Amino acid sequence: MIRKTEKLVITFYTTTAAMAMEQVCKAVGAAGRIIPVPGSITADCGLAWCADPACETTLLDLMARHDITYQGCCRCMV
Repeated sequence: MIRKTEKLVITFYTTTAAMAMEQVCKAVGAAGRIIPVPGSITADCGLAWCADPACETTLLDLMARHDITYQGCCRCMV
């Protein structure tokens, strides 16, 4: 069984924004990956960005610099 750990989960209004996040993060080497939105979270788009909670400030800053609009940012067990 896979052990759940606390992760930072960033949700998006659109799939386009989620894909833009993936592209930008890969380009700059930022941590994280695309995941389906966990069932405990409600979001307009079915995709979310999952990363270590320690990366929150870096990722929020990265999204601001690249005009990526996100819906929510929370910590949950994934």
